[in-house]
Amino acid sequence: MGNPDTAERLYLEDLPKGRRFTTASVSVDSEAIKAFAASFDPQPFHLDEAAAEKSFFGGLVASGWHTASLTMRLLVTSGLPIAGGVIGAGGEVQWPRAVKPGDELHAVCEVIDAKRSASRPDRGMVTVRTETLNQKGEVVQIMTARLVVPSRKKQASA
Repeated sequence: MGNPDTAERLYLEDLPKGRRFTTASVSVDSEAIKAFAASFDPQPFHLDEAAAEKSFFGGLVASGWHTASLTMRLLVTSGLPIAGGVIGAGGEVQWPRAVKPGDELHAVCEVIDAKRSASRPDRGMVTVRTETLNQKGEVVQIMTARLVVPSRKKQASA
């Protein structure tokens, strides 16, 4: 994965509607699924193969929150090097397909809206739609997030 300290930093002016980004990828294994679940989502279908076989999923699957966390990691390390960090101001997340051991995930982001703040011209609100996909190109998560993004304008006059 990329180094966020050396990546080009993006500002509001760099994020017009329609701009797209593709992240690096990350592998998911059963040990990582179980470790995340043990700490944050201790349901049987995330922790135990035998119990998972009898569940709705028919096998061990990652928590949706694990998928969201992996997506965030990908965005921060290789997808959206926003100046000041990826700062969320709300959004929506959907999990149309479960993540399974052995899946290789990457994310594709598209700016769907970008507006400068009228009351704080040093920043704006950028809405990004991110699809997290597995190695088969199947969408495992859709996240639409509103992000607070700084503008270069303030820095140019500072």
